Amino acid sequence: MPAKTADSADNSIVTAGALVIGDEILSGRIREKNAGHLAAVLTAIGIDLREVRIVGDDEEAIIEAVNALRKHYTYVFTSGGIGPTHDDITADAIAKAFGLPCDYDAQALKLLGANMETAVFDGENRQARAAMRPASPAEPLACVRRAASAPAPPP
Repeated sequence: MPAKTADSADNSIVTAGALVIGDEILSGRIREKNAGHLAAVLTAIGIDLREVRIVGDDEEAIIEAVNALRKHYTYVFTSGGIGPTHDDITADAIAKAFGLPCDYDAQALKLLGANMETAVFDGENRQARAAMRPASPAEPLACVRRAASAPAPPP
């Protein structure tokens, strides 16, 4: 598949957009540090990061941003919004953006390992929530049709 670019006729350029998710970022409670790191890593491997958006923990805003970014860039990366808390809705929203169900990923559950036995919240294991992924058997862990996300480390 040729690379999609927002403003270039040269389809050999591999581009990326990034979506930073979280009310804690927008309120200033947490300082966003991932976009700069992502830009450096992507640049080092020849991917041109063209845009970074920040949205709160709002399902419709996440869906809208993912769909807008994936129309323009080869890859879309997300940061934040996936973890062991009640407001981590990113996996569900990304699944909806792609029209996929959301379910526990066996590989992610295995990677979480020992953390799975701790901290129950509202009858649900909070760490297990970090293993929720859009259910796409043809795609690698945390990557669905060139949109990638990663879970936050357990508390």
